[in-house]
Amino acid sequence: MWTTTGIFWLLIIFKFFIQTDLIPIGEIQTPLGEIWIYLDDRTPKHKESFIELAEAGYWDSLTFNRVIPDFVAQGGCPDTPEGFTDPEYLLDPEFHPELTHTYGAVGAGRDENPGKVSARCQFYIVQNKKGIPRLDGNYTIFGKVIKGMNLVDQIVAVERNSEDEPLQPITMDVNIKYLSKTEIQKLIESSHQP
Repeated sequence: MWTTTGIFWLLIIFKFFIQTDLIPIGEIQTPLGEIWIYLDDRTPKHKESFIELAEAGYWDSLTFNRVIPDFVAQGGCPDTPEGFTDPEYLLDPEFHPELTHTYGAVGAGRDENPGKVSARCQFYIVQNKKGIPRLDGNYTIFGKVIKGMNLVDQIVAVERNSEDEPLQPITMDVNIKYLSKTEIQKLIESSHQP
């Protein structure tokens, strides 16, 4: 016979094993649809920061504030001194030769600084189909779009002002979804369907 305590611990252990099989995936909801991002384990500080800010609702209702065709769609905190100088919002770089600025790569924004320190509140998605190799080793790549690049292509194509801000704001709500490998594979496969 199972005791109440025994059942409780069995449920805790079961929940632990179920959760360890789930992978955190970034979901950016925009007026155009959803963009799904795989967060790379090789950049643990940037991955953890993205998850923390998303789960806190930090980016909700902020915008893609810089969109440049054949370059990037960038969003997050506005270009303010807090976003680029407050130590609470800064992360040391995590460069890896395998994580490059290819089409769909997700990187951490920053201003010019000798340590190449990232602003954890800014991120961008590479939209250039040939990639942007000149940024490799200068900006941390921490993820990859697994579904929704067609939306990123639409975002960078909108009308914008002389500072590359969209004339009509493109808002974002960023969430973390915990998915199984099978669910992630289905997302990837669905992104290749016409």
